[in-house]
Amino acid sequence: MGLPPEIEDLAVSAAAGDETALDSLLRQIRPEVLRRSGRFLPHREDAEEAAQDALLQVARKITTFEGRSLFSTWLHTVVANCARQKYRELKRRAQEQPITVDEAQRADPRTTSVIAGSRLDLLEALERLEQTRPHLVAPLVFRDICQLEYAEIEERLGIPLGTVKSRLHQARKQVRQWLIVVP
Repeated sequence: MGLPPEIEDLAVSAAAGDETALDSLLRQIRPEVLRRSGRFLPHREDAEEAAQDALLQVARKITTFEGRSLFSTWLHTVVANCARQKYRELKRRAQEQPITVDEAQRADPRTTSVIAGSRLDLLEALERLEQTRPHLVAPLVFRDICQLEYAEIEERLGIPLGTVKSRLHQARKQVRQWLIVVP
């Protein structure tokens, strides 16, 4: 994640119950958490909500951080999960709301933007992958979205490097089929 090295020390202190360290940690990681949330969610408001959720999760769950892996790796998981949860929530809300004629005819910027559309397509593909082959989701998210190194993924998931690479290959192969746009 682009976090300075002193963040690791703050995280260890915060995990041990140091409230001052937790406050400082949350302030310092906020910009990076927002940036990472924005990699998942195309609208800034949605990314900000997911980032707030992630920061709240960090504050609530920091005592579960044991320091066996890097804090930045642990944080990746929190941010990815919160961003994906926010997407599910937005999708569910959109499905529950009736569409008026005016809204149906108006272009939705979430799907008309090439960049935003591709991120939404990827989130949709991740949802499908989670339903069919959930063990493939984490390696794909960690490597292709969070851009973690293979060693960090191996450590975070507790599986051998060969298994990480195999699952990543399978996930990419599956998701690629769903992302291909047929004119």
